[in-house]
Amino acid sequence: MRWSEQAAEEAGLTPALHQLLLVVRGHGGKRGPTIGEAARELGIRHHSAVELAQRAEAAGLLLRERDLVDHRLIRLKLTSVGRARLESLTRAHLPRIRGLAAVLDRVIEGGDQGDDFAT
Repeated sequence: MRWSEQAAEEAGLTPALHQLLLVVRGHGGKRGPTIGEAARELGIRHHSAVELAQRAEAAGLLLRERDLVDHRLIRLKLTSVGRARLESLTRAHLPRIRGLAAVLDRVIEGGDQGDDFAT
């Protein structure tokens, strides 16, 4: 977790902004998640998600747009800057994730007790 937070900070993002970008990018719908959906996914209160989305928008990382059907809802969408920043961070995370996946595979197969999991 700390490694991921440091990578986000090195990329100019707070860990919370990084997580928000992941939630928006990983949302299954074409229209993007609502603020409420993002709050639930992040495990934070609605007003905290609003503030986080406002900071992300001010940084040029995402757009907040009214839902076309239900105008009470605000939907979140990545900007090209936000998408590029997230892709860069994802590339930085992939080698570490692959290494952890290999350790988990060995643990599941019973050949390892996960002693090198933290590596």
